[in-house]
Amino acid sequence: MGNASGFYGDRFDALREMLTGGPLDVVTGDYLAELTMLILGRSRLKDPARGYATTFLRQLEEGLGLAHERGVRIVANAGGLNPAGLADAVRELADKVGVPVRVAHVEGDALPVPDGYLTANAYLGGAGIAACLRAGADVVVTGRVTDAALVTGPAAAHFGWGPGDHDALAGAVVAGHVLECGTQATGGNYSFFRDHDVRRPGFPVAEIHADGSAVVTKHEGTGGVVDLGTVTAQLLYETGGARYAGPDVTARLDTVRLTQDGPDRVRISGVRGEAPPPTLKAGLTRLGGWRNEVVFVLTGLGIDAKARLVKDQFADAFARAGRRPEEVRWELARTDRPDAATEETASALLRLVVRDRDPDAVGRTVSGAAVELALGSYPGFHVTAPPGKGAPYGVFEARSVPAGEVEHIAVLPDGTREVIEPAVRNRELAEVEAPPLPAPPAPGPTRRAPLGSVAGARSGDKGGDANVGVWVREDAAWPWLAHTLTVERFRALLPETAGLAVVRHVLPNLRALNFTVHGLLGEGVAAQHRFDPQAKAVGEWLRARELEIPVTLLEPEDPPDGAPPAAPDGPADTAPEDPV
Repeated sequence: MGNASGFYGDRFDALREMLTGGPLDVVTGDYLAELTMLILGRSRLKDPARGYATTFLRQLEEGLGLAHERGVRIVANAGGLNPAGLADAVRELADKVGVPVRVAHVEGDALPVPDGYLTANAYLGGAGIAACLRAGADVVVTGRVTDAALVTGPAAAHFGWGPGDHDALAGAVVAGHVLECGTQATGGNYSFFRDHDVRRPGFPVAEIHADGSAVVTKHEGTGGVVDLGTVTAQLLYETGGARYAGPDVTARLDTVRLTQDGPDRVRISGVRGEAPPPTLKAGLTRLGGWRNEVVFVLTGLGIDAKARLVKDQFADAFARAGRRPEEVRWELARTDRPDAATEETASALLRLVVRDRDPDAVGRTVSGAAVELALGSYPGFHVTAPPGKGAPYGVFEARSVPAGEVEHIAVLPDGTREVIEPAVRNRELAEVEAPPLPAPPAPGPTRRAPLGSVAGARSGDKGGDANVGVWVREDAAWPWLAHTLTVERFRALLPETAGLAVVRHVLPNLRALNFTVHGLLGEGVAAQHRFDPQAKAVGEWLRARELEIPVTLLEPEDPPDGAPPAAPDGPADTAPEDPV
């Protein structure tokens, strides 16, 4: 099974590359994310016949014929808010290009939309996909399913797994989680990217076995790399504790074992599964209000004083206008350097973000005040872009709904509607007891260095929360990481998290810690709460922070400029022997 899309907007030619680059039984595409559902919701307001990922259709203009020639089935969640509409569009396209394909879709994820919301959808599992494939579908499109369902469904159909095959399903969930973000499993967004050629990483492939174990790889000759680090990084991405719950099964991430199985091959084994929880996750989106942003460029001397002047002038402008936006946030990024050789490196950025439920409060009131300061503010006044009238922003909310209240339906190629019953066995979700830590490392000499000298990280978003996974590549570094990077140290290294709830999860098999930071992202990515609204770079910020690290874990320091390295044996000025 291969992946050809990690998000709506991913590399357009990936589907063709996957279909022509090597053997596949199934190719999957993940097009949905929290922000995407909001975008599709607004699209559907303009045209009720839309609400699905139109890029997928364009990819199929060539991809349908290639898949048919090679006997590859296509499974994608590109249906978004209108899987039935996308299925009809695929049939029309198939007739147009002359490719005989059997199309099915999965629906039932749409929930009643509460007043004031745009979308409401439950996350379905892979059983509906499996039913469509067992009925002979060549193409299956879905609405909101879990990302891993794109793998669990085809695997269950192929191997005949039932709802009680928890371990096998859990293995497929883990493989699906690795595949879902495309090239993030093959060297993309990878902390140790400098060790590899990742200019154009290939998309990942998983060889799934009947017991649920898998080998993650990529088509031969494609760029990037698949190794223990790239797979570990993706396993930690947007996860939390040891129990990774879904509608098909709860996978125990603390049982995952990774082994290098050859060049660009990583084996996933040992995954244990438990009955899924009795509830499904549901995602709701709504418009939160209106937002505007102005970025002021402050150059040269007196940066702090210039920033204070702008803030005071805006406070006066709001007072004169008789209204202040509900939320006003200022952030000063000190990107300036002393005695800088270029104007850009002599400049800092002062960012103003305002939000309000009334578009007028963030529109002319803000843009007018910024424009009117042009000749009457700090010396060197300018902004990075002309102030605008503001734009709407969205909010994502996660809730739980009883699985029995959600209708999960597989619409088979012949139009038959098969109802997928929820799992009979379920288990309430609970935290796993913290595993014992390894013995602490022996005391010894340390050197102040960035955490990233020994550890990798990957971070991401789940609604308003952020997760930061941190791991080490060597067994020798694990005791140090486990005992050093406590919640208290994490907060000290990342001061933005100091006032927030932070939970640490320990995953010894992966030599990893996974931190969940509650509330870091406010109301989620669509609300643009902070500079990095999806927390994509929080892990790299953490890696850049310095602390005392045992010298035994660090590479030797480079010699001072101009000094030759010491000879490995004997004094540095020993002359080499004459060549033979």
